[in-house]
Amino acid sequence: MPAPDTIRAADAIARRLYAAGCRHAFGMPGGEVLTIVDALEAAGITFILCKHENAAGFMAEAAWHQTGAPGIMVATIGPGVLNGVNSIANALQDRVPLIVLSGCVDAAEAETYTHQVLDQQAVLRPITKASFQLSAGAAHVIADKAVCIALEGRPGPVHIDVPISVADATVPAQAPASRAAASATAPTGKDLDTAQDWLKNAKRPVMIVGVDAMNENASAAVTAFAERFNVPTVTTYKAKGILDENHALALGGAGLSPLADTHLVPFIQQSDLVICVGYDPIEMRPGWRDIWDARQQHVIDITAVPNHHYMHQASLSIIANCATSLAAIGDGVLPQENTWEAGEIAAVKAALGASFPCDEAWGPAAIIDTCRTLLPSDTIATADSGAHRILLSQMWTCTQPRGLLQSSALCTMGCALPLAMGTALCAPERTVVSFSGDAGFLMIAGELSTASELGIKPIFVVFVDASLALIELKQRQRQLRNAAVDFDRHDFAAMGRAFGGAGHTATNRAELEAALATAQAADTFTVIACTIERGAYDGRI
Repeated sequence: MPAPDTIRAADAIARRLYAAGCRHAFGMPGGEVLTIVDALEAAGITFILCKHENAAGFMAEAAWHQTGAPGIMVATIGPGVLNGVNSIANALQDRVPLIVLSGCVDAAEAETYTHQVLDQQAVLRPITKASFQLSAGAAHVIADKAVCIALEGRPGPVHIDVPISVADATVPAQAPASRAAASATAPTGKDLDTAQDWLKNAKRPVMIVGVDAMNENASAAVTAFAERFNVPTVTTYKAKGILDENHALALGGAGLSPLADTHLVPFIQQSDLVICVGYDPIEMRPGWRDIWDARQQHVIDITAVPNHHYMHQASLSIIANCATSLAAIGDGVLPQENTWEAGEIAAVKAALGASFPCDEAWGPAAIIDTCRTLLPSDTIATADSGAHRILLSQMWTCTQPRGLLQSSALCTMGCALPLAMGTALCAPERTVVSFSGDAGFLMIAGELSTASELGIKPIFVVFVDASLALIELKQRQRQLRNAAVDFDRHDFAAMGRAFGGAGHTATNRAELEAALATAQAADTFTVIACTIERGAYDGRI
């Protein structure tokens, strides 16, 4: 054991993560990470045993959304790390601060021992903000760098590769001073004057709000600015709820729906001032590329990092904090008495509502409407990728930020179930529901055993149409033959029961209503399989 004034290098990492607010770590251990797991537990961070590292990464993301602390994923050497690649890449694209702790053999050992050995840093460098190999002499510094880099600017994953002997090496217990958090910045000078002048004279302003604003907790600032200057607000799917979507100025989410875009894009194009607030177009379909000409239309872009995407350009680029920037731009500016005076805001809201009706007898829209109607307004929903996610992102009303969690940049399947599980673990007082297609659910169904072991009670809704519905739709649109998109129907309710939960099958609204009522009173998780026809999304997204 280390002397009282020393600790293991693995303890240095664990204690820094605990100080950052981390209370859970997720993963699948191997012999190379046993010291890491022990150090995390000793520091007060509970290790959650998952059945696959990909699921562990998404459960860790959910923990970040609920706590504001970086997520932690632990993966052992070789296959463990490679199993986690998808969720690590997702963390990079979806702007999630994920600390990836992996085990590796010592450098000298790797010269003659090759079993499971590969260059894990080379694998992960392209999909992380930084990758470190832990050394005992720099353990405290590397731990602090990892936390700070993961959280700064646009959040993202940071990797620490931990050699077996280094994890157990002794280091001083006293850590050096951590890096101070950077102060929020705001525009000044000529650019601020220009922005204020544009706002003062704008008759048709609009905001597009994205993931940077969500990550900076700018909801109050966005709401105050929208209300003061009567600015209608569109959000990306990730930022849904940053303005309560029941608000008269909320135009809901945008991202992947061509149907929604037929209303939202022309509305934005008739604006005389577009204010992008933390808008990261990594979430958007190609139809949002260059929808304005910044030489002809005033566009202010407030972002955490410079524009390297070139998906759009701005007349004025501000690299600063979203909330402080909005406050500075609005400071001293008298609101226009009449903006959008021809009723355009109400008209586009009505058009969007008509495009996504809730009155079908049964089908994907009926499932979403029934769940949204019967579940509490502050329910946290998660969504897997697929046709149902596009429809859900347009129809699901979010009253607060992070009310709908999804992979909206990488757009991976298999994320909804572990996102719901991590949420239920960290926010047990909230109702949590996940929405998966049947294929996505099959990818991750083994984690139902983890849900049972944790004693959590999320509701897992599965859209059962025995098809990769979105890909099948694209196949038909291209007039290609039906191939590799359809599969058999399976008993998903039985899967729920087999893993120790409850299971129901719904074929109409009444059966779904009964299943939801039972699920909300249950003392375990519930799988609700909603059977729909193939082609049910045609004309709906």
